[in-house]
Amino acid sequence: MIERTGSVALVTGASRGLGAALARRLAADGWTVAVNYRSGAEAARAVVEEIRRKGGAAEAFAADVTDEESVTTLFAEVGRALGPVEVVVANATGPQPSITVEELTWQGHLDQLLFFVKSPTLLLRAALPAMKARGRGRLIQIGSDSFARALPGMSAYVAAKGAQLGLTRSWARELGPHGITVNLVAPGWIPVERHADLPADELAAYVAETPVRRTGTPEDVAAVVSFLASDAAGFVNGEQITVNGGHTVT
Repeated sequence: MIERTGSVALVTGASRGLGAALARRLAADGWTVAVNYRSGAEAARAVVEEIRRKGGAAEAFAADVTDEESVTTLFAEVGRALGPVEVVVANATGPQPSITVEELTWQGHLDQLLFFVKSPTLLLRAALPAMKARGRGRLIQIGSDSFARALPGMSAYVAAKGAQLGLTRSWARELGPHGITVNLVAPGWIPVERHADLPADELAAYVAETPVRRTGTPEDVAAVVSFLASDAAGFVNGEQITVNGGHTVT
């Protein structure tokens, strides 16, 4: 466990799935966690209550992190309730439909860029004043190994994930002198609640292609996020860390 006390970490899309696991791990590390959600207030409260039962500190905050006014309000509310945000984990995502090139529209691209370019930009801009004032900050983006895998039928999603990596690298160079690091965690396929109905043969095929012969878990990703949020990662900046059991090793 990497101990922290009193500092605030914001995890977007944290009411369920991977985001909830990230929030739980950061709280176990000693961070005061702002659990963001857009819908599903009851689920977000359940995450907060679980964290508190285990001795951690957390509060739930509703906000659409793709909307500028909503993000501004979110940071104001978190600041009043918990204090300035030191770590932002940009995890929130939306639908990721498979769309052939023949069916792909500009709106299809915009739907993905909304979550992986606009939202991180809004979050970082809102967090920067407090981070610069403290001389320390962390932006941890949750990407995907799909950019490396170049999945057919997913070009809008893959392009947006590539843009997210580009932002990570550019922001890392720009903000490093201020004590702010920017990194990206790129998970492979991490089964969560929404994958409960996945056919067994598809699961077996993925496992067979993965050198460690298993699927990833939310806790695998949370361990890397925990490290990047910590003081121990102060010299790690502008990196993509892939968490997929070697699935994309060539």
